[in-house]
Amino acid sequence: MRKKFTAYLTLPLISLTVGFLSSCSRELSRETFSSTASPTSTPTVIEQQNQANRPLTPTSEDNNFVVKVVEKVEPSVVQINTQRTVRTEAPQLPEAFDDPFFRRYFGEAVPTEPQERVVRGLGSGFVINPNGQILTNAHVVNNADRVTVTFSNGRTFEGKVLGKDPVSDVAVVQIEGNNFPAVEIADSNSIKPGQWAVAIGNPLGLQQTVTVGVISAIERSLNLSTRPSNYVQTDAAINPGNSGGPLLNAQGRVIGVNTAIIQGAQGLGFAIPIDTAQRIAQQLITKGKVEYPYLGVQTLTLTDVVKEKINNYPNSNIRIVADQGILVVRVVPGSPAARVGIRAGDVIQQINNQPVKNAEEVQQVVEKNGLNNNLQIQVVRNGQNLEFTVQPEPLPSTGENKNP
Repeated sequence: MRKKFTAYLTLPLISLTVGFLSSCSRELSRETFSSTASPTSTPTVIEQQNQANRPLTPTSEDNNFVVKVVEKVEPSVVQINTQRTVRTEAPQLPEAFDDPFFRRYFGEAVPTEPQERVVRGLGSGFVINPNGQILTNAHVVNNADRVTVTFSNGRTFEGKVLGKDPVSDVAVVQIEGNNFPAVEIADSNSIKPGQWAVAIGNPLGLQQTVTVGVISAIERSLNLSTRPSNYVQTDAAINPGNSGGPLLNAQGRVIGVNTAIIQGAQGLGFAIPIDTAQRIAQQLITKGKVEYPYLGVQTLTLTDVVKEKINNYPNSNIRIVADQGILVVRVVPGSPAARVGIRAGDVIQQINNQPVKNAEEVQQVVEKNGLNNNLQIQVVRNGQNLEFTVQPEPLPSTGENKNP
């Protein structure tokens, strides 16, 4: 049974139209430019002639950090092609007879026959291990019957999906062989807004396309029904087909996995931080699945408006005294949080002696803490300071509840 909560510590299910990059279309435009020159523009003409007559060899002006990044990383970036068979039941009647008029005579129980069609997909990925392990998005390889991996030099390999996690949209594909060129990984904690960002991938089927921008924001919450709760935002052009490709810094190290765009917006692309993607990929490689830490609480960032509404609610037996913190809205019965005594109405102030400012930050702390590690949670309850020790458990797989 799916439980829809406003800000449940794992996945707030708030409607935001976000498009995953899994389909391709292409539109090319051409512009014609014209210019006029006055008799006094002779120096410009001479300069243009000199530029046109120069040797066709790179100069220091032609090479910049982007060129070096591409030369370094391009051999590690791959195109991922998928195909899956879709089976449907089609009526055996000729198409001309498949309308309400003729069904009056044949009845609604029209005989059907199975039909199959092949659906093809396209995405990107990059080598994270010389032994042929490739990181990409889960939606790129979802339900694929066949996966092929193509390098920039034209070499093509059959791929096997080692594991995929639709919650985080991370997947790992294995190809046979060794000594593949692997990327270098950056420290996600070093990312800052304003830093250069380079995206390499296969948007719209155009192989090894390079786009450049900056890091627009970090720890961006998209309120998706997927994790992570914090994404890297960039204005480097990202289009369908870029899914699973690397987002790089100026040193050519991977800082994120391109995963989503907002439909109808330009200059808004999002990537999974590479430390999160790596952690999930390692679990997929070793276990074939991902276990998420789970507390079993629904939370909401406390504001003056929220506090006033709760305190003025006539039938409420909860009195909020704290001015800031994370309000526990609901505790799942039988969950780790419920067993240690955390209640609805508690206001979380600190976790492991570190202040938390919003519900998304609590989720991040719980995820980084992982399983088998205790959390010290300090709360305020009706003006009284309390502390609880709770150990997260694996997120239940039988239900649709995706809240830690």
